[in-house]
Amino acid sequence: MKIIAMIPARFSATRFPGKLMKDLGGKPVIVRTYEAALQTNLFENVFVVTDSQMIFNAISIIGGNVLMSKTEHECGSNRIAEAVEFMDADIVVNVQGDEPFIDVVSLFKLIDAFKNDIKNEIDLASLKVQITNQEDIENPNNVKVITDNFGFALYFSRSVIPFHRDKEIQVKYFKHRGVYAFRKAALIDFYHREITPLEAAEKIEAIRYLEVGKKIKMIETDEESIGIDTEEDLKKAIEFLKNA
Repeated sequence: MKIIAMIPARFSATRFPGKLMKDLGGKPVIVRTYEAALQTNLFENVFVVTDSQMIFNAISIIGGNVLMSKTEHECGSNRIAEAVEFMDADIVVNVQGDEPFIDVVSLFKLIDAFKNDIKNEIDLASLKVQITNQEDIENPNNVKVITDNFGFALYFSRSVIPFHRDKEIQVKYFKHRGVYAFRKAALIDFYHREITPLEAAEKIEAIRYLEVGKKIKMIETDEESIGIDTEEDLKKAIEFLKNA
């Protein structure tokens, strides 16, 4: 089973433009992420795929594997799919470019799900984290996920799911962490399909996989990611790096 990591690296960002090129302890954020992905030793190859000449140059300078997107893309899955369509790979892991402190344990769990998938039922695997704070549960920026009894995703939503009508029944809520491992075939199939109605309504790319009949295995993790979405996040990341 050939496993590769792809780091989609879009320069523009609504909340924090150019964040991947911000300095983090003497290196750009994207370089930190790329080097951390290599150091996991989980992948045969690690690539950055970007729309930015600056990011391309930053990875090239350190001798890294970097590809330039040929077209504009609305989501990370499409950017990755364009890059891997003609590569030799079985499993493609999407590593978030703005998460330089890679959660190795969770990535191992994602990959292990495919290694244990004797019946080849899993099209892609992703992560979920239990949330208990009511504000987090109700926050539409937190995508929630519900699963069946076998851990496969039933639906993702920015709304509160499930709706807790009967208060006598205990309900757990899970936030979706947007880290994926794909079978290459499922990723390429996604790439060649149009945006689906529920995906368009919720603005959640994972829904497209469900709408076209793919099976998403959700892996529970206790590890919260350290992402860089704001200037404040960058300051926290700098402090974290100093104390690491």
